[in-house]
Amino acid sequence: MGAQKPSPAPRAGLAGLLTSPAVVGLATAGLGALAYATLIERNLFTLREATLPVLEPGTPSLKILHISDAHMTPNQRLKARWIAELDRLDPDLVVNTGDNLSHARAVPTVVQAYDRLLSRPGFFVFGSNDYFGPKPKNPFQYFDKDHKRSGGAPLPWRDMRSAFVERGWVDLTHVRHEVEINGVRIAAAGVDDPHIKRDRYETIGGPPNPLAHLRLGVVHSPEPRVLDRFADDGYDLVLAGHTHGGQLCLPFYGALVTNCELDRSRVKGASQWGAHMKLHVSAGIGTSPWAPARFCCRPEATLLTLVPVKNPEMGSDHGVSHSEASVG
Repeated sequence: MGAQKPSPAPRAGLAGLLTSPAVVGLATAGLGALAYATLIERNLFTLREATLPVLEPGTPSLKILHISDAHMTPNQRLKARWIAELDRLDPDLVVNTGDNLSHARAVPTVVQAYDRLLSRPGFFVFGSNDYFGPKPKNPFQYFDKDHKRSGGAPLPWRDMRSAFVERGWVDLTHVRHEVEINGVRIAAAGVDDPHIKRDRYETIGGPPNPLAHLRLGVVHSPEPRVLDRFADDGYDLVLAGHTHGGQLCLPFYGALVTNCELDRSRVKGASQWGAHMKLHVSAGIGTSPWAPARFCCRPEATLLTLVPVKNPEMGSDHGVSHSEASVG
């Protein structure tokens, strides 16, 4: 009696499953979403606008352009042109919360993009990707807040800093600085990037000038331990970036991760931190060259209009209004 041949049924069943309309449709949808995220949405640059009641009563309003996470590489002309057009918003102050670089030869591109904005009053701090170049990573690492962090090749952050400072922007890295802009006295302070443990809050610790109309903190990664220090010292507003707004988000759910200790509900936009301090997190303008995709999270800059608090008894705990607009 000859040996029986194995039945082809299991193989045929698997082939049928793989070619079923449901599986083919799911695969097509996935490829379509990937194409949209990498080719379209990551270039849909968007201006957000928000009004924050944080100033001392009787103070004139102040317009702050908050930009973050440009992650520039050479020859990113579309992104550079869009950033350059932001000058048309006529902000009173520009605040850059870091991660401008993603390539060793990107400094000229960054300076050219910010050219007209560098002629305006500005503050900046650095992010980890200003110091170290991006490198390929397992995307599932971002779901582990305690994963080991390692940077790529060193980047020319000192050259970028020199260009910014030469044009008049103030490096707030572990610095306290006071300035008056359009009748608004600002007491500002910043720290280096907490994401890579470079922050030294004690160098700026203590309450800011109580006579200031605005007490402003600046940091790249919105780590709660640093935000708590700013809040305890009496700051009115802290600006941060780093999160990319989650970068890849799900409809009706939002960000999957924040890439820091911040909770998902605060991954982008304005929120309340403690009783008297506002936090604004920018979803950022760019992406890592190794993860050039955004989904349900457009690249953005934000024009913040700061207005006086209506009721001094309640500090800055008042509503926030948001809108979306185009530039140019």
